[in-house]
Amino acid sequence: MPADFSAGARLELRITPADVGRRVSVRQLAEVTDGRPTFTDTVGVLASWDGGVVYITRRTGETVGIAESALVAGKVVPPAPVRRATAVPAMTDEELDAVAARAWPAPETARLGGWTLRHAGGFTRRANSVQVAGEPGVPLDEALAEVVRWYGERAATPYLQLSDSSPYAAEAAARGWLREADTLVRTAPLAPLTLLPEAAGPVTLSRTPDAGWLAAYHRTGDLTDAALQVVTGGPSVWFAAMPGAIGRAVVDGRWALFGAVEVIPSHRRRGLATAVMGALARRAAQEGATAAYLQVEADNEAARFLYDGLGFSDHHGYHYRRPAA
Repeated sequence: MPADFSAGARLELRITPADVGRRVSVRQLAEVTDGRPTFTDTVGVLASWDGGVVYITRRTGETVGIAESALVAGKVVPPAPVRRATAVPAMTDEELDAVAARAWPAPETARLGGWTLRHAGGFTRRANSVQVAGEPGVPLDEALAEVVRWYGERAATPYLQLSDSSPYAAEAAARGWLREADTLVRTAPLAPLTLLPEAAGPVTLSRTPDAGWLAAYHRTGDLTDAALQVVTGGPSVWFAAMPGAIGRAVVDGRWALFGAVEVIPSHRRRGLATAVMGALARRAAQEGATAAYLQVEADNEAARFLYDGLGFSDHHGYHYRRPAA
């Protein structure tokens, strides 16, 4: 990455943990060879600063951990220019599902060839199912038996998350695995979302959900540690809140996930959902995202109608399979 500090400038560390959420440029000591130091620069969003480690999320979505002791300079820099791309990047079903998986990470995972077994104490099917991608590395019946065994050890239902285009969808059906929860992955250019109007009240953005946000989110209930790890996990996570509405976005390179957009019944039809999405979109654009995506259950007609009006279209569908009882 090109240096962001001029050669003659005085090196100063002018960032603190209070700058989490802002775009920064830092220089770190890479190594010392024959008494001569070499440095590397990193530019991105300061995601966190914990335990003596600074975490910065680059425009690509990669999060880099840098030891605080290695920092020799750092400063806050202007937000990245908003790119007004009008087309959604071409992605296969599996590629976009992989981006989505990073935005909703299970605290416990295991690999089975190209498949990823995920467990989060039962919090959402997505975080408690097998992300089926590529080959499992063993014959299918052996792979399914391993899935059943792994989830059985955790007293959990073994679910497969399968793209509708996956060849394993028909294979699982032929073996009696039952289909559940048809879901649509929908995409849209991000730039139009940044122009959504603001509501009368301000939208607050934060890196962590407060008690009010969690209380408004219908999925949390008695929130476990595992569930909180899922909700707060991802490359660059933002929570939006305003009186009567909440939302969540995760920026991962050029993609921004929108989810948990909820409005309490007494505040509906006031434009709060679009205000929350607009605020999140503007933040995502500042971090370099150009495309938006979301996941919505196929039978949720109200949500689909809302997202139709915001320019979202279907990218692909996926569903879950579980063994017959």
